Amino acid sequence: MKIAIRREPIEGERRVAATPAAVAQYVAAGYAVTVQKGAGVAAGYPDSAYAEAGAELAASIPLSKVDVLAHVRPLDRETIAKLPKGAITVGFASPASELDAVKALADRGVTAFSLELIPRISRAQSMDALTSQALVAGYRCVLEASMRFPRFLPLFMTAAGTIPPARVLVLGAGVAGLQAIATAKRLGAKVSAYDVRSASADEVQSMGGTFIHLDLDAAADAAGGYAKELAADRADRQRELLAPYVADADIIITTAAIPGRPAPRLVTASMVKGMAAGSIIVDLAAETGGNVEGATPGEDVQVPVDGGHVTIVGMKDAASTMPYDASRLLGQNIANLVALMTRDGALVPDFDDEVVAGACLTHEGAVRHEPTAAALADRKGGK
Repeated sequence: MKIAIRREPIEGERRVAATPAAVAQYVAAGYAVTVQKGAGVAAGYPDSAYAEAGAELAASIPLSKVDVLAHVRPLDRETIAKLPKGAITVGFASPASELDAVKALADRGVTAFSLELIPRISRAQSMDALTSQALVAGYRCVLEASMRFPRFLPLFMTAAGTIPPARVLVLGAGVAGLQAIATAKRLGAKVSAYDVRSASADEVQSMGGTFIHLDLDAAADAAGGYAKELAADRADRQRELLAPYVADADIIITTAAIPGRPAPRLVTASMVKGMAAGSIIVDLAAETGGNVEGATPGEDVQVPVDGGHVTIVGMKDAASTMPYDASRLLGQNIANLVALMTRDGALVPDFDDEVVAGACLTHEGAVRHEPTAAALADRKGGK
């Protein structure tokens, strides 16, 4: 059975769906692996390393002959149209925002496994690509902030005087937020954090941060460890209570997300105006609507304030900015999912397995993920 790895066609995407280590794992399991020349170069993995791992190198991937296609970004309809009926794909699919592609996968008879749909259970942790890539992104957000911040992050006591530590506020304490807390603490900053989920306080404190308790009626926990969207009145109250903490921060990292929904707005333009000149905000959620009003994906936006400006950094392709380790983690996530479904050198999904069933987006012409199927049905019905 053939597994194919191609160069990601999206401009700016530097990750690759399999590293040489993952290729070696596939070959040992009995797969034939074809890697497009240059597929891993942007991530720091040369063609020679893939060849040494047992892959066949090709100038292009003949998609019509592929049994399994591992990928990073969601597939476009042109790619899907070239896949044979019964082909299997494994990668990010963004089903909530890529409904046309999901329909194309089903219509083509492709069995697609979406990494976003991996159940968040202990047995599937080694396959959880959302977590591995969020770890990379949270770390990178702090680096982006520190490179722009015009001051030191740690406390310094010198003969010329004492330099106080930077005050870092992290909004959203999922995997990315917790990694941002840990990274900012390692750099010596004074870190506080907030999240609407009830379990977050202990997690923030375990990373060395100070948890901010707001006087909201109740937590907003949803399935799978995510947060659910707040009602409008509670969201307004949340922003009102956060305002003084925002004004007091030197650096803000926002990482809040709601699966399948636009990012919650946590920081308004008026709250940004209340910050001191030189402050930095890094919005990891800029690509999904932004936690911060005015954030633009891939751009630095300078907001005038008294004495200078506040810089809003809209993150784009955050994990792709550290492609070597991001690919290393992602490639292993995919390889572990493939290994779960491998029988005698072939990928044979067992849909009685909750991990396999949960991750499956389309199979035999049907959309198996119920929320995505419902969204497609609503669109067809003009709702």
